[in-house]
Amino acid sequence: MKKQWQLLLTAIMFYTRIHVPVSVPYTPEMLNKATRFLPLIGWITGSFMIGLLYILGTIAPPMISILLSIIMGVWVTGAFHEDGFADMCDGFGGGWTKEKILDIMKDSRIGTYGMLGLLLIMTLKFLALRELSLPLVMITIITAQPLSRFMAITVVYTHQYVRENDDSKAKPIAQGISLSDLAIAAIWGWLPFIGAIIYLHNYTLLLTIPALILARWYLVRLMQKWIGGYTGDCLGAVQQVSETVIYLCFCILTWKYT
Repeated sequence: MKKQWQLLLTAIMFYTRIHVPVSVPYTPEMLNKATRFLPLIGWITGSFMIGLLYILGTIAPPMISILLSIIMGVWVTGAFHEDGFADMCDGFGGGWTKEKILDIMKDSRIGTYGMLGLLLIMTLKFLALRELSLPLVMITIITAQPLSRFMAITVVYTHQYVRENDDSKAKPIAQGISLSDLAIAAIWGWLPFIGAIIYLHNYTLLLTIPALILARWYLVRLMQKWIGGYTGDCLGAVQQVSETVIYLCFCILTWKYT
């Protein structure tokens, strides 16, 4: 149990801005094993977001509450996944060879493709959530945050990391994960989604699954075609696109409840 707690703290330390005790040991191997708890980080991020929504729900207009909730999610994670999405937009938008794409994604500066990609995807998130009642927004967020992270983990399990240098911050995760770790991540990732379907009695939400599979297939196909695998930035892009797909599906499939 102590080891699992240390792995969870390692995941919190790597994927969020939340401070953990300095006494928590760290090794690349621990970070690799901590990947099993990435969907649980979604629970934590989602809790911050819906907590703010709950506080602001009675004192601020819904649209302001939703926007501030999205900002809260970005702050908690330090824009970790958004940065990856922007880098992938720049790399795949401006590069035509594997080497050029990887060089562009490594560059810390944001380009036109990254800026437009972030602007569009963040706008899409906001517009999808604003169409829901605040209770439904909370359910959607706590569903999307863990599940979108699980979708990123599946790429780690099925594909290969392509950077050869050892200085990448995602290098420990790139060693891959075991089937047992993937199963643990699946529990944390899918549990809120199953709970949302049961609570809402809306089984059309199951259509979210093929939508996620299609989005993942497209992104993975793009990665495999141009660079032969994934990078840490690609995982961030999968998380962001999956999160947005879930928001859109809940917006479309639960409109009659709003």
